[in-house]
Amino acid sequence: MADPEGKAAEAVEEVEDVEEVEEEEGGDAVNNSPPGLVGLLKSPQVLAAVQERLDYLQGAPSGYIQSLPKSVKRRIKALKKLQFEAAKIEAEFYKEVHDLECKYASLYTPLFDKRKEVVTAAKEPTDEECDWPSDDEKEEKDDVKLADDVKNKVKIDDAEKAEGKTDNEGADVKGIPGFWLTVFKNVEMLSEMIQDHDEPILNCLQDVKVKFSEVESTMGFVLEFYFETNDFFTNTVLTKHYTMKSEPDETDPFSFEGPEIVKCEGCQIDWKKGKNVTVKTIKKKQKHKGRGTTRTVTKTVQNDSFFNFFSPPTVPEGEEEDMDEDLEALLAADFEIGHFIRDRIVPRAVLYFTGEALENDDDFDEEGEEEDGEEGEYDEDADPDYNPQADSQKPEECKQQ
Repeated sequence: MADPEGKAAEAVEEVEDVEEVEEEEGGDAVNNSPPGLVGLLKSPQVLAAVQERLDYLQGAPSGYIQSLPKSVKRRIKALKKLQFEAAKIEAEFYKEVHDLECKYASLYTPLFDKRKEVVTAAKEPTDEECDWPSDDEKEEKDDVKLADDVKNKVKIDDAEKAEGKTDNEGADVKGIPGFWLTVFKNVEMLSEMIQDHDEPILNCLQDVKVKFSEVESTMGFVLEFYFETNDFFTNTVLTKHYTMKSEPDETDPFSFEGPEIVKCEGCQIDWKKGKNVTVKTIKKKQKHKGRGTTRTVTKTVQNDSFFNFFSPPTVPEGEEEDMDEDLEALLAADFEIGHFIRDRIVPRAVLYFTGEALENDDDFDEEGEEEDGEEGEYDEDADPDYNPQADSQKPEECKQQ
């Protein structure tokens, strides 16, 4: 990660917008504000609620195990040793799953390459490749079943004419504009990272790929972001490396629940002059305590941007070195985003572009809420306003599609 103090003069030239901040006496007016997640975790109410929940899940020790005879405790040790052996087998299982991911990645690659060609207008899909029913066509087929043959014929002809006009009107549009920007903005955890000044850059994003590590005894993956030539940086590919491990921790073997990311590494972005959106300069006024005079100084600070994703915090080396809570929260959020891009966004990009993947998630959540409501008890006799006849005549509400 670049040193702001070492490159202050250069960064001042690179950033056009300058903010003015008045520094209070005896304090530093310039602080890098922690991300929302870190700020949330600093809330005493949130910490208390989380701790209360953890205490509930973990449960208080009953003292039963401590009261058991030594012979029984000895057998429990045997079970724990068996559990450790099971954890090692589970670790081997996940390593083989990773090998399968590497194998099948080569089968996905041709499909994703074709996707890129369509998105970037490198190739126009054939009629056969476009032979897939749209939502409008599906609804039309449902209407066809309820109408007579003549009305159906008119409806189909009108739809085809309308579709033909639409196609002609958009003849100058190449590929699928703003494909990846739309995908990212449709996903809440990514949309929160995207600032207004990021959008013109992300409009230049052509493809996102996942490369799995095929080195023996090494698990991990690389996210590759491919950009067309643009006015912001000279890189054609930005990368994010994630290192994973799938083996029980010797100090806490029973906490193993599968592969976990233990390290991530970004890349250097070669910004063009004046185009670096990850930094900004601010002017602050400093007041001399003795003379009472003031002066204005310029300082470079980090700016909110999606592209900070490629400059992740460094994981402390050594198992004995503990991470502070803020760093741990930042890394946890970064790992979650990396996993989500790998497992969901890249394989199902078109469904996040159209929003269908999000609709499926919403439907699942709504069903869960309805089930929760059904579990509650309701005494009809105890409600004086309850009218079963009026309730049965109530029109069924329609969901917005």
